[in-house]
Amino acid sequence: MPLHDPAHAFVPYPDVAVPRAATGPLADLSFAVKDLYDVAGYPTGGGSPIVLAMSGIKTRTAPSVQKLLDAGARFVGKTVTDELAFSMNGNNAHFGAPINGAAKDRITGGSSSGSASAVSSSLCDFALGSDTGGSVRAPANHCNLYGIRPTHGRISLEAVLDLSPSLDTVGWFARDVGTFARVGEVLLGDDAHPLPDTVRMLWPEDIWAMLDAPVVEALDEVTKQVQSVLGQAEPVEIALESWDAMYWNFRYVQAREAWLTDGPLIERYAPPLGPGVAERFAWSRDVTDDQVNIAREFRTRFKAQLAALLGNDGVLLMPTMPDIAPLRAATDASLEDYRNKAIRMLCVAGLSGFPQLSMPLAKRDGAPLGISLLGPAGSDRSLIALAERIAT
Repeated sequence: MPLHDPAHAFVPYPDVAVPRAATGPLADLSFAVKDLYDVAGYPTGGGSPIVLAMSGIKTRTAPSVQKLLDAGARFVGKTVTDELAFSMNGNNAHFGAPINGAAKDRITGGSSSGSASAVSSSLCDFALGSDTGGSVRAPANHCNLYGIRPTHGRISLEAVLDLSPSLDTVGWFARDVGTFARVGEVLLGDDAHPLPDTVRMLWPEDIWAMLDAPVVEALDEVTKQVQSVLGQAEPVEIALESWDAMYWNFRYVQAREAWLTDGPLIERYAPPLGPGVAERFAWSRDVTDDQVNIAREFRTRFKAQLAALLGNDGVLLMPTMPDIAPLRAATDASLEDYRNKAIRMLCVAGLSGFPQLSMPLAKRDGAPLGISLLGPAGSDRSLIALAERIAT
C-alpha cells in the first residue's frame, strides 16, 4: 500500500513488488485493485478477517489484473472492500470506511469503496472494482468518477472472490473519460456488437419517476447536454410487471447465490459480521427454492424484453442512483432505505446482464451526481465512445 494513505483506501498489506511490462498502452498510469482479486505475493481478504486468515499468499495473479500489468500499468496496492462484497455503503466494520475524495462528509458507497476512494483522492489513476448489485455504479455516482458495469461475462472473473456469480462483473473507475477509455481498450477488446454511429436514445420514464424533484432538477442541464450530442430521447417504460417484482426477483437471485458462496463459511465459523451484512446473509439463507426458480424465469423474460426494446442501436439515458451520496453520519436505517431505492434502478443492468456506464456530470448540494448510459449486450466500448463524445 502507499506510505501515504490519507483516505484509508488501502488494506495495509506489506508491499510486494508486482512485475509489469516496461512499455505498453498504460505504462504511464498507476492502479489499485479491490481486495477480491488475487495478486501474486498478496493475500485476498474479501473485506473479511476470516477470509483473510484462510487466504494464504497467492502465487498467481487474476487474468484481469494481469492484462493491466502486461499493458504497463503500475500496481500500487489492494483496496478495502465492504465485507464479503455484500453492501453498498462503503463502511467495513473490521477495516473502516474509506474517505470519499469528492465529498468527504459523505459515504463512498460500496462494495468497491476503497477503489473509488483511492481514485477520487488521486492516490492512483484508475482502480478495479466489481459490480454485482451496483458496487461500481454506486461509488462512481458518489465519488465523481466514471464507472462501468460491463456486459456480464465479458471480462474474466477467474481468481476473483465470488459473491453471486451470475451477477458478478469486473468494473473500474477513473476520474476522466480519456483514462477510462484507455483502460477499457485493454480490458474489453473490441465490441462484439458495436453501436451504430447514430444511436436511438431512450428515456425510461418509470425510472425517472422514482426521483425526487430536486434530483431531477439537478440532472436537467446534463440530460439536455447529452441529448444535444446524442439525440432526443424517446419515452419508454422499462419495468416488467412492476418495480416491486423487479426488486424482489433480483434480490432472490443475488441472495441464493451469495448464500451458496459464503453460507458454508458463515455456518462453520460463525464470524462476527458487520451491521447490514449480517442481516442480509440471514435473509439470504431463508430464500426458498420456489422464490429462486420464479426469479430466474423472471430474469429470462426481462432480459428478452429489454433486448427487444434496445435492439442493436438503443441506449437508455437514466439516473445512476436515487440521489447524491448519503452523509457519513446517516443512520443504518436511512442507509438501508437508500439502498433499497437504489436497487430498483440498479437491477435493470443486473437482471439483463447489459452494460451500464455512469458519468460524473452533475452535482447537487455541492456533491457529485451521476448519469448513466445503458446499452445492449456487447456494446461496452461503444458506450465509452459515447461518453467521450459527450465530454468533448
